[in-house]
Amino acid sequence: MSLITEPVASFSPLYEQIKALLLASLQSSEWLPGAPIPSEMELAARYAVSQGTVRKAIDELSAQNLLVRRQGKGTFVATHQEEGGQYRFLSLEPDSGQPFHLKNQFLACKTLQSDAYIADLLEINGGDLIIQIERVQCISGRPTVFEEIWLPEELFRGLSLESLNAWSDPVYALYEAKYSTHMVRAEEKIKAVLADAAISIHLQLPVGSPLLSVERVAFTYGDKPVEIRRARYDTSEQHYGNKLN
Repeated sequence: MSLITEPVASFSPLYEQIKALLLASLQSSEWLPGAPIPSEMELAARYAVSQGTVRKAIDELSAQNLLVRRQGKGTFVATHQEEGGQYRFLSLEPDSGQPFHLKNQFLACKTLQSDAYIADLLEINGGDLIIQIERVQCISGRPTVFEEIWLPEELFRGLSLESLNAWSDPVYALYEAKYSTHMVRAEEKIKAVLADAAISIHLQLPVGSPLLSVERVAFTYGDKPVEIRRARYDTSEQHYGNKLN
């Protein structure tokens, strides 16, 4: 004798539904990075829910660093152009504890066909066009980071070495300003490596010097991967710090 079970209804709390609607507006660029979103009262009227429901949805998006509340001013879309968000994805910290500023030097920016590995991470087809970038970052004039970056060409069409070197703010702010692409989270894999001949030249270190390799996949709204970044860090005077909650 077999048992027939009734399907169980599944539903999400009302604030989660409002959160999804707010996220859809962010994803469609209805509200751009750095711009204010409508007030809680306006959103409550728009979605025909209570102001408390809207507030809870906004609280969750704020906790995820997608929205920023400003006392007396309202709620704004998070942006990497603000001082507090510029280095949100950077975990490099000097051993001295002193503040530092990374200076960029972009070395290359070219369009090529993706290999299977990069295509898989970006969730595109193998052979699709991608943009490959190389850059060195310096602290107090000393080369500290060598990076290779891969982007889907379809999203970042027209990006050039000249435009990268002319940009003085963090590169994620460039993605926002020029290509309407906001990075909201990232996943990283970290391992110890040795400097090969090419990287030793970029970082001005002997071949075989110990480095930290960090491979990052960065995602925009909707959990869409839009950047692969492979960085090699000279950690002789820096360390890679993570704050775990």
